[in-house]
Amino acid sequence: MKFSEWNFNEDLLRGIEETGYAECMPVQELTYKEVFKGKDILVQSQTGSGKTAAFLIPIFQLFLESETPREKKALIIVPTRELAVQIEKEAELLGRHLDLVIGSFYGGVGYTQQEKLIREGVNIIIGTPGRLIDFNQSGKLKFNDIDILVIDEADRLFDMGFYPDLKKMLKRMKPREERRTMLFSATLSVQVKNLAWEHMNEPADVSVSPENMTVDNITQGLYHVGRHEKMKLLLGLLNSLQPKNVLVFTNTKQAAFEVAQRLGLNGYDAEYIIGDLPQSKRQKVIDGMKSGTVPYLVATDVAARGLHINDLELVVNYDLPEDCENYVHRIGRTARAGKSGNAISLSCEKYVYGLEAIETFTGMKIPVLFADESLYVEDKSAGRYFNLERSKHKFEEAERGRGGRGRDGRGKTTQDTRKIVQRKKPERTRPHAAVSAGTAAVAKEEAVETIVRRPARKNTGKRTDEARPVRAQSPVETGRGKRPAAASPVKKADKKPAGKTRIEDRLKYYSEKYGENFTASSELLEKDRQKRSLIQKIKGIFRRP
Repeated sequence: MKFSEWNFNEDLLRGIEETGYAECMPVQELTYKEVFKGKDILVQSQTGSGKTAAFLIPIFQLFLESETPREKKALIIVPTRELAVQIEKEAELLGRHLDLVIGSFYGGVGYTQQEKLIREGVNIIIGTPGRLIDFNQSGKLKFNDIDILVIDEADRLFDMGFYPDLKKMLKRMKPREERRTMLFSATLSVQVKNLAWEHMNEPADVSVSPENMTVDNITQGLYHVGRHEKMKLLLGLLNSLQPKNVLVFTNTKQAAFEVAQRLGLNGYDAEYIIGDLPQSKRQKVIDGMKSGTVPYLVATDVAARGLHINDLELVVNYDLPEDCENYVHRIGRTARAGKSGNAISLSCEKYVYGLEAIETFTGMKIPVLFADESLYVEDKSAGRYFNLERSKHKFEEAERGRGGRGRDGRGKTTQDTRKIVQRKKPERTRPHAAVSAGTAAVAKEEAVETIVRRPARKNTGKRTDEARPVRAQSPVETGRGKRPAAASPVKKADKKPAGKTRIEDRLKYYSEKYGENFTASSELLEKDRQKRSLIQKIKGIFRRP
């Protein structure tokens, strides 16, 4: 059925046609029939089936049919930031001729722009649970104002632990009889059905078979290969097929990082995205993949949903997914919107045990392909080790401006550049003596030290009497209880006077020790006299009569 056959608003239909939509996909046609009957809907449909337009277009149409469209609000809850951004972009395309405000709300970015959207009276709110609850708790976003609720990829939200958050949000909304609710999920688990029963108003069931999408439109193939041979085979496949763009999936963050690095060393300009990659960096990589500037992308399952790339030629499961549903979501990145695509899986001894569950879930045997020796290409990165955590640490150091200082590139300090550096201590004037200006100048001159470059000395286990450069220390720099440098020819004092002796005794002691005459300033003498007077008074208080 064509979009033009529906009784849509003229401005909305113009946006649909300019976006390039002509024929309704099965999930769209089935959804429209139930929604425009005034029903809530529970839709089972895989990603890539056209479900985004299945709920956006009814939202626009229902708003436009009301007397006050600008006062209406719709909330679309999604599991990931990428999916929120993608839905926002599609909504802007479809509603380009409508006077409605559209915005996405998710964590990892600042609040300023999102708060501005709320002040402007945003009509279509697309967001992840965490940020939405933040705004609600601060009183800036009211859930009881929501007229239409959409929960997209509900099974994924539950897998990520958002079930309690969803229930909390639903309890703060209007009663189910006073709002319209649409729930989309790839699978109808017990949690999904319970949520629908408790918070939806007798929803109509809409189901689009996943087998049709995975089998009919995608050419699949599987290679059985040793774990340590997978990179060679991947390089051979890329060299043989010469795809315009490729999305490679791994099961771990470390593997995604490593595969991207190895592809780069073999001449393929690859990037990677993982769960804890900064949002700005992740979005930049995804935008580069969509625009064509990043032809090779390695990702974990965080990108398996919500990542829409038009005309993606090839998906490679470098690791077979451990969850059979993720296989469908991964290969669903190609063959979007009814187009054809290719998906190749590399089955190694570590992840082969998930193959049976995948074939049971999809209802088909994945065709096994055989690679001859010519398909294995030399890996120029062989023998090298790549550590994600170390790379993140170096990146953080570089960001702080401290990365690589005094290093030789391997994280070790080089011997030939090692220097003996003495920190310069601030000069301190003793409270009991004052040094004349001439003496202080001489002492400062003697304290000047030259930086010494010393070659590394082999540790023989024997003690050596090798002379070491020692700087003479002035009496000003010599701390309490420290002996002066051995090189000083001055006569040593027999014994340092006790701390409670008179100033005259201490001056005599330092004159004998350093061979120079010291005099006390009048200010110091006056302070000493006052101190002794105060001490005598205190002692007099406690003296027996």
